[in-house]
Amino acid sequence: MPFLNSLHRYPFLRLFVPLAVGIICGDALSSQNKEFVWRLAFVAFLISLLFGGFSFLLRKYFYRWLFGAGIYLLFFSIGVGSSGWRLAQTIHSFPDHETVYRGVLVEHPDIKKRSVLCTIHLLSQVDSVSTHSLQKDILLYFIKDSASEHLCRGDEVLFYAHISAPKNNGNPNEFDYARYLLRKGISGTGFAFAHNWKIVGHDSARSLKQLAADYRERILNLYRSLGFSRDEFAVLSALTVGYKDELSDEIKETFSISGASHVLALSGLHIGFLYAMLLFLLKRIPGRSKMIEIFRILIIIVALWLFAFLAGFSSSVVRSVMMFSLFALSGLALGKGFPLNTLAAAGVLMLLYNPCWLFDVGFQLSFCAVAAILLFHPLIDNRITLTNRSAKYVWSLISVSIAAQIGTAPLVLLYFSRYSTHFILTNLLVIPLVSILIYLTVVMLLFTPFPMIQSWLKELVQFSLQFLNDSVRWVEQLPFSSIDNIWIYPFEVLILYLSILLFARYVSFRDGKNMIAFLISVLILCSYHVTMLYKDRPYNSLVFYNVRNCPVAHCITASGRSWLVHPDDCVADDKRLYAAVSGYWNRLHMLPPISVLNAKTNQYLDFCNNILSFGGKQVCFVDDDRWLNKVAEHPLSVDYLYLCKGYRGRLRWLIGLFSVQTVVLDASIPEWHKKEFSEECMQMGIHFISLADKGSVCFLL
Repeated sequence: MPFLNSLHRYPFLRLFVPLAVGIICGDALSSQNKEFVWRLAFVAFLISLLFGGFSFLLRKYFYRWLFGAGIYLLFFSIGVGSSGWRLAQTIHSFPDHETVYRGVLVEHPDIKKRSVLCTIHLLSQVDSVSTHSLQKDILLYFIKDSASEHLCRGDEVLFYAHISAPKNNGNPNEFDYARYLLRKGISGTGFAFAHNWKIVGHDSARSLKQLAADYRERILNLYRSLGFSRDEFAVLSALTVGYKDELSDEIKETFSISGASHVLALSGLHIGFLYAMLLFLLKRIPGRSKMIEIFRILIIIVALWLFAFLAGFSSSVVRSVMMFSLFALSGLALGKGFPLNTLAAAGVLMLLYNPCWLFDVGFQLSFCAVAAILLFHPLIDNRITLTNRSAKYVWSLISVSIAAQIGTAPLVLLYFSRYSTHFILTNLLVIPLVSILIYLTVVMLLFTPFPMIQSWLKELVQFSLQFLNDSVRWVEQLPFSSIDNIWIYPFEVLILYLSILLFARYVSFRDGKNMIAFLISVLILCSYHVTMLYKDRPYNSLVFYNVRNCPVAHCITASGRSWLVHPDDCVADDKRLYAAVSGYWNRLHMLPPISVLNAKTNQYLDFCNNILSFGGKQVCFVDDDRWLNKVAEHPLSVDYLYLCKGYRGRLRWLIGLFSVQTVVLDASIPEWHKKEFSEECMQMGIHFISLADKGSVCFLL
């Protein structure tokens, strides 16, 4: 690992670090002190020029560190300012009531089970007095009907709706969806009811990205016309043009458990296959002159960007094409090239173009995988020397898989809480199959003018897809195919990467100091994990989550056992609940919770007739009208009266039956009914909690 001893050879790597740190700080600060940051960047630029020129003219190289410090400060300031400015451009305060807006659909609608989701660029906000220009992007849901299903990109709509800024549900350790949308440039979300919108025009002008999306849709329609089955079409679309909307949850889970999820995300792996194929074909062009070399590189770059166009210019593809374009251009450089520096240069350019890409999981995984392959593959591959060509190919594939896994494992554990144990076997099967599939698909598309030949090629593609899906399912069913519910902290990810680098440095140089540093980093990692494990241990508690249409009381014991108690008439949707708050359960290192739907009694809890007793507390679920017109001589004392969607009465009708300490309003209650309950609680002096407003609540017992 010579790069650790000669960082001066990697200038872009040294620029990438302060830029990335600045972007993280700018994202945390948002638009605060924006003018100060730009002034700081300008001062840093002047400092770097001053001391750089001073050192060069007077040959006072002692001061060159000031020039470097100024450059680092400049790129840090650029990172802070660019990310803060981008978020400031997205954040907008919408009226807290329904308003008339005019906007245009910028993408093809996403037709869901009960609604139609559209990305709309707001042109203006209309009121009785004037029209205000907005120029913001939002997500708008339409009720699914015959009118909304026929919406298309370019339609200009006038609609009456309440648009609100992206907001999280407030559940512990839940995915930060609001921040995710803001980083994607989405300023708000809303819902348009039927008859509250109409099409007022159509904008036929198309941007380059919209034109690319149209061509991608043509390719998808071609796949549909060729008659691929649902799973085959879904995998083929994801592999070749990055269209993942048709992927079922079953397919996603299968590829995830087997360790093959990376092939479903159109990114560096697929662009690498295309780059290798183009390089192999163009090397056959005779001649070694500089002009021939430039011609080859231009053909490769044009072909890569043409592929990005056909893939709809998705962010992951654009990032990967930018990276491989720079790799191609680096071939023109004189002398020995430094691929890691080229990778860092691609990272700097990408983050300067869009600083929010730094927070994209695909960007992080792709960047770390390529960096790990460049750093660790030679180190691993040289451990074993083989002469047989086939064995050498297999070992090279294994060593690349190990290197990529080393680079991505900490991030995979952080984001997905899962480790696929058979990743080597999976990659030995999947990578050759995916390369064959991509090449066959390219040839199949080229023979579109010849339907008969294309139909023969389609059979080969279909057979390859079936073999790929069957192989992944076979790996999934192997014993101990994955380790789930792993929880690590962001700080542990940094220590893990540091430990990996220190160990690799020890293997390279056999230096005892590196081994001591590695052992110290492992000790810090273990100490931190044990400390956080103690801090995040479970307590006897009762938790109410903010998951719409999923009322539940989570009963947790200090031993880690827990139960999800649902009302009697509620259809449990534990899948949505797990997706929302399983991170919280993993952080507490709890056993999988047990669902309780009907009457149940054990040593910990008693649940009967929608009344729960747990830890000395009483919870009454009210999700129907069973308590209406009932009279009690002595009101039943309950600690928490949990009002849900199915109850149609008033709160005061229940007070004669129950002596209530706290009223919990479920998130599924309609807004008008929630206001009635809130007003009644305030009038009667009863403490109440609205989960839709407050988020999840936890009561220690």
